[in-house]
Amino acid sequence: MNRPALDRHNITGVILAGGRGTRMGGVDKGLQEFSGQPLVWHALQRLQPQVGSVIINANRHLTNYQQWGVEVHPDPLEDFQGPLAGFLIGLQAARTSHVLTVPCDSPRFPLDLALRLLTAMHQASADIAMVSAPEVDRDGRRVLRPQPVFCLLSVQLQHSLQTFLAAGERKIDRWTAQHRTVLVPFDAPQDDPAAFANINTLAELNALPAAS
Repeated sequence: MNRPALDRHNITGVILAGGRGTRMGGVDKGLQEFSGQPLVWHALQRLQPQVGSVIINANRHLTNYQQWGVEVHPDPLEDFQGPLAGFLIGLQAARTSHVLTVPCDSPRFPLDLALRLLTAMHQASADIAMVSAPEVDRDGRRVLRPQPVFCLLSVQLQHSLQTFLAAGERKIDRWTAQHRTVLVPFDAPQDDPAAFANINTLAELNALPAAS
C-alpha cells in the first residue's frame, strides 16, 4: 500500500458527538461542561494540533457546534446509527489520506495520539490503527482492551464501510475485523492511565479530574 509521509496534514480528525446520550439522560453529551468548557471543546483543543483539519459529527444543536469554526456534519443515516456512521462521515468528507476518529466524551486523550497511530499503521502496513488501553477487569487485573472509537483509518475504506452499513451492520469490531488492523498499546510508564476514560453519566463527568 502507498505510505504517505508522517505528517499531520495527511489526517482529518473527526470528533464523534452524534450519540443519543442515553445514560446521561438524553442530553447532547458533547455540549456538557467539563472544567468550565463543553466536552467537545476539550476534544477539539487536543485534536487540532495533531491533524490537518477537524470535523465534528453531531446530530443535534448543529449551530452550537459550528461556533468553533469547523465543519459540522450529521449522520448520513437516520435515527442515530452509532459511531460507524461518524466514521463514514469522516471518510466521505476527508480530503486527506487518513481519518482519525475520537469520541467527544474522553477529554484526556493523548497529545501524541495521531503520531503513534500513524507510525504503527505504517510499520504494520495496516489499513486501520486502533488504540489499546489499560483497564481493570472484574478480577481487579490490569488488562489492555481495544478502544475502537479511537481509530486511524485509510480513506480507501469508504466503500467497504458503506457496504457494511447498508447491510444493516453496526458493530465496529465486526467491520474492522474485515481489514488489516493493528492494535497500538498506550500503556507506557509515561502514559496517563485515564487518557481514554469515557464519560457516560453526569456522576462520571463530575468525578473525572482535568487533564494535565
